[in-house]
Amino acid sequence: MITREGSLEPPKRHPLDWVNPDFYDEPKLFQEMERVFDICHGCRRCVNLCTAFPRLFDLIDDGVTGELDGVEKRNLWEVVDRCYLCDMCFMTKCPYVPPHPWNIDFPHLMLRAKAVKYKKGETGFRDKLLSSTDLMGKLASIPVVAQTVNAVNKAPAVRKLMDSMLDIHAERILPEYDSHKFRKHARVNSSHEVRDGAKTSGKVAIYATCYVNYNEPGIGHDLLKILDHNEIPACLVEKEACCGMPKLELGDLNAVNELKKVNIPYLAKLANEGYAILTAVPSCTLMYKQELPLMFPLDEDVRAVAAAMFDPFEYLMLRNRDGLLKTDFKQPLGNVSYHIPCHLRVQNVGQKTRDVLQMVPGTQVSVVERCSGHDGTWGVKSEHFADSMKIGKPVFKQMAAPGPDYISSDCAIAGRHIQQGMGENRAQKQHPLTLIRIAYGL
Repeated sequence: MITREGSLEPPKRHPLDWVNPDFYDEPKLFQEMERVFDICHGCRRCVNLCTAFPRLFDLIDDGVTGELDGVEKRNLWEVVDRCYLCDMCFMTKCPYVPPHPWNIDFPHLMLRAKAVKYKKGETGFRDKLLSSTDLMGKLASIPVVAQTVNAVNKAPAVRKLMDSMLDIHAERILPEYDSHKFRKHARVNSSHEVRDGAKTSGKVAIYATCYVNYNEPGIGHDLLKILDHNEIPACLVEKEACCGMPKLELGDLNAVNELKKVNIPYLAKLANEGYAILTAVPSCTLMYKQELPLMFPLDEDVRAVAAAMFDPFEYLMLRNRDGLLKTDFKQPLGNVSYHIPCHLRVQNVGQKTRDVLQMVPGTQVSVVERCSGHDGTWGVKSEHFADSMKIGKPVFKQMAAPGPDYISSDCAIAGRHIQQGMGENRAQKQHPLTLIRIAYGL
């Protein structure tokens, strides 16, 4: 990306100054918002990324002056609420990101605004509930409770009530909860001989994530089977809590700090012992690779964890480069429509999932590199559901176009969203890790 005239330097994120009282000073926030929004107004390059930028430009165009000074400040919160912190404007579109002297970091400006809003006590119960993924998972995955919750979430009358009372859209298909939690039932094999490669540690620790632990434990089991087949000794992180990404997106940075205090000591211990740490949810991986290091830039343990954290397919491709990945695939996958989620694209690791899938004989992979529109809890909310489906519409069409046997995304929630958007389609939805487990014949 060309970030300033005559420069080919890559984008650079500055640390998040979230402990500074000025960070929460609303007049200073609006001063910075007006500076950035005025630059965005003059550029408009990001108009097709999401609904935050079109809303900003509509506010300006419909204002009394046709410029930013004609927009009432209170209306700028509409832009903040529409940003779901995918980071794609910073990574792929904006020509003014650091090291450009204009120093534009739109996502972190929106994060600051969300933090100010949260500190003012203007964050509603629904948003706090949806961001408490660990707590909800622990309660909803209790045996019998899980079956009840899953049934209730499919009952039209109850969903209409949830829509009217909680603003959780009645048409959004919600993920089910599984009483057979991954961490409780995981079968890890740590007995394999450690075979270090030139670029990879020969032993792995699994950070389960809330979603894998409570909603789709099969993803975690498939990852363990792949590691076992490749004779890579594995263990589970001794203790874990939510990575903090849902709370970060809410602007509750103190909660992020508390979750960091729970997770980092266990993860840092493993990192310092030479383990590669894998997570099967891109948002969780990104939290440890990028967001926590930006919030705690002087914390050596945070930096150690960031260096040891890998997307599973990033790790598998590194093992392949070291000549240690088994390619004895037994089952072709046919046509696979594969979606790259935003929080994986932001990690700048390349299309590693595609690369592994293409190793499977008899497999054709069609790649869709575009935001699906769901993004965490954003697409669940009544006020954003229609927009989430509109943003995802091109993805739904591209995923369906090849007539795939499978549709797949590294983000399981995006995969569900795409499946819903595609409607009556015969393609099976499977996580990429599940596809590789199938290809190995495990």
